[in-house]
Amino acid sequence: MTEKQPRYRDVRAGSNILRTAVWHRDPRSGPAARPLLFFNGIGANIELIAPLAEALTDRDIIAFDAPGVGGSAAAGIPYRPWNLARMAAAILDELGYGEVDVMGVSWGGAMAQQFAFQYGSRVHRLILCATSAGSFMVPGNPKALMKLAHPRRYLDPDYLMKHFEMLYGDEAAEAPDHSSRLRAPTMRGYFYQLLAGIGWTSVPFLPFLKQPTLVLAGDNDQIVPLINGRFLARLIPGARLEVVSGGHLFLVSRASEVIPLIRDFLDEELEPRPFAAKRRRPAAKAPAAPFAVKMAD
Repeated sequence: MTEKQPRYRDVRAGSNILRTAVWHRDPRSGPAARPLLFFNGIGANIELIAPLAEALTDRDIIAFDAPGVGGSAAAGIPYRPWNLARMAAAILDELGYGEVDVMGVSWGGAMAQQFAFQYGSRVHRLILCATSAGSFMVPGNPKALMKLAHPRRYLDPDYLMKHFEMLYGDEAAEAPDHSSRLRAPTMRGYFYQLLAGIGWTSVPFLPFLKQPTLVLAGDNDQIVPLINGRFLARLIPGARLEVVSGGHLFLVSRASEVIPLIRDFLDEELEPRPFAAKRRRPAAKAPAAPFAVKMAD
């Protein structure tokens, strides 16, 4: 790990102003790798991805708080996944990024699927962690899902500690470190995130995704059971499934196992396909000048 620190900036995306962070690559890590756009889980703030961002030193990591989450003000009206994908594209435009790799976890994995379909020409590789195809998912443990429907775990550290294993299927030893980075969402922001997923599914467009895709799924996930990862990998052409020994937070609890898988996938050279038409890529703008650090509350 390095002392790679994020730089924060509020970015206007349509009618929303979203708190955004960029972990800039370490110039000592060698040639610059493609930037990675990250979609976080429901109610989750930017700081929760710090261990991943600090480990991937050779690339810029871009993340943002969804409306009503972390340091972003709640949206005035409910939004749909295609709206959030448009917000993410606006953030990339504002910060000067063209083509990126995309990664999403849980609820954010659904948003990553939407972004990869909606803005396919901007997405080089796709990583989906602990996520599903939306309304066609096989549901998890009913007790865990009932607790997931309310943001109390973000508001009450003792509640999170008490129910950590049941909620996530991971060892409670990971709870204090995870809890220390939490920032409670607003009730409206959390509700709008839940509402965004109602009736949404990626099933109609998954067979048309062209990006090389890595699906990571935990074998003890209490919220998004493993079968959902298998379903995604079957529907997305050429997708690779990696089963991780862990629960819903395997990205945290099994970081030493998962991060090398992510790094190897992102760095893997594509084999040229004979007679394959080259995908047109938009001209990438030069990255915006480093913006001033804004300390999180």
